[in-house]
Amino acid sequence: MSGAFVVDSSVAIAWTVASQSSEQTHHLLDQVSTGASFVVPSLWMFEIANSLLVLARRKRIRPEEFIVARQALSSLHPVVDDEGPRFALGKITDLAEKYKLSVYDAVYLELADRRGLPLASRDYDLNHAARRVGVNTLV
Repeated sequence: MSGAFVVDSSVAIAWTVASQSSEQTHHLLDQVSTGASFVVPSLWMFEIANSLLVLARRKRIRPEEFIVARQALSSLHPVVDDEGPRFALGKITDLAEKYKLSVYDAVYLELADRRGLPLASRDYDLNHAARRVGVNTLV
């Protein structure tokens, strides 16, 4: 899966919500648009759906932006990793504890580490932990 990378929910939201985007997130979306594979854990769609809903409820995005973002993210075709739950009470929890991450963030770190892929996240603590584990970061 050369050229592939792991994408967390913060980057997915940045792909559709202008206030969350950056030059790096635009570049990653361009890569995906031109055929690069991206890998996500099975909880990814739930996380991005919840993030968009919270942004809409807090009126940080307009109703039409909420609809467009949902449609755009629904049209993506990530590689969904379904092996993560096997590691939830072991390596994932250990990573969360060691690096003071939520279990949800540690899922992305474990996935990137297990697959030997770089991690795309806008989360400072997650990126810091990734670098300490030896996982390359893209944002």
